[in-house]
Amino acid sequence: MIWDFGLNCFTPRRRRNSGKNQRAEDSSGGPGSNLEHNKAWLLAETSGCVAEEPHSVHSSFRFSFCSQIELESVNVNNCFSSAIVLMVNLDNGSSSDSNSKELKWRRIESLERSISPVAHSLIRFSYVEILCGTRNFSKGRVLGRGALSCVFRGRIGFLRTAVAIKRLDKEDKESSMVFCKELMIASSLHNQYIVPLLGYCIDREEGLFLVYKYVSGGSLERFLHEKKRKVKAGRAFPWSARYKVAVGVAEAIGYLHSGTERCVVHRDIKPSNILISSKKKPKLCDFGLATWTPAPSVPFLCKTVEGTFGYLAPEYFQHGKVSDKTDVYAFGVVLLELITGRKPIDAKRGSQEENLVSWAKPLLQQGAVEKLLDPRFRFTTKNSNQIIQMVQAAAACINSEESRRPEMEEIQRMMAEIDTDGDGFISYEEFTNFARANRGLVKDVAKIF
Repeated sequence: MIWDFGLNCFTPRRRRNSGKNQRAEDSSGGPGSNLEHNKAWLLAETSGCVAEEPHSVHSSFRFSFCSQIELESVNVNNCFSSAIVLMVNLDNGSSSDSNSKELKWRRIESLERSISPVAHSLIRFSYVEILCGTRNFSKGRVLGRGALSCVFRGRIGFLRTAVAIKRLDKEDKESSMVFCKELMIASSLHNQYIVPLLGYCIDREEGLFLVYKYVSGGSLERFLHEKKRKVKAGRAFPWSARYKVAVGVAEAIGYLHSGTERCVVHRDIKPSNILISSKKKPKLCDFGLATWTPAPSVPFLCKTVEGTFGYLAPEYFQHGKVSDKTDVYAFGVVLLELITGRKPIDAKRGSQEENLVSWAKPLLQQGAVEKLLDPRFRFTTKNSNQIIQMVQAAAACINSEESRRPEMEEIQRMMAEIDTDGDGFISYEEFTNFARANRGLVKDVAKIF
């Protein structure tokens, strides 16, 4: 009888060889003997014989663990058809080191075959170069940490090029797959607003490394939210720089979605993954969660939801549904951060203002732009128009319904810079009047999308 547990099951056959032969086999020390002895099986037996109903399933079972030898010696004279064996392998991992090394070598060989189509376009660094470049992975050179990786600042090569070296966790079974996918995607991207991948390192003992160009300015998160001595966070990041970042990141995401051979969804758009160059030029980075989709606006289901809370689109967070609109939603949250200076989730604020999107949506629907703005802004006629444009784009991006969010190309058009006369500063009251005059525009956008 076979009982379906959702696992592979089988009824063991009775061995016919004599006990003498059995003992000879057990003591032979063949290559598979130790492995078999390390296996355990879950034996389930019904409480009674059911010869008259051989296919019935009883609710009363007795479960016990046994080894392969014990399993074969089970007394089957008494209605053996009522015994079920579940294939639960409890191997204690005592296989030889040589087998483990061989398996590791095979994985590395498989990995190198997988990346071979694009490997020629990248520099392959040695582990010694990686080690020297990071000064033996000095703690002082750590730029950031992820679930499966740690990023170090370093210098590498004859010209001592400044690089960011991503070291993947060599103990994690997912690292090879993550490394391969990130390398394949990042090596295919060539855009001024995306951090370029320079090379990689595969070492059979020390693990996997990705080498990116180093961006010296730090992350957008640091500019927006980190507090420095005697300087409030965001004070050194004026509106002109914020608008430049928004336009650059919009172009980068638009390129991922429709400027490459295959549509790429980043899945982790957030300020800490947007680096700022010394000239305040944004660079999108970290493609560890990036994936390909069949085409723009063609969603697919993802087995595991990965990303950062506060930036996850509702359909992705609730149902694992991924498309280019997943990035559009996250970009809308980043726009709100640039506009308001607030974090997406801030427990220090009151319960009504803790979640940035939940707090901002009613204000966007009312067209109350002036209530959204970072109080540190200094307003000019020119940036007043830019603020209205960004608010409109944010309102469209954070729509809860995926189908009503615009594509990035449309967002880029909405944010296209408008030339206005005069860059003189205006007062907050003057901007408030300007915002109220444009309140209908924002409300209309919030309704359409």
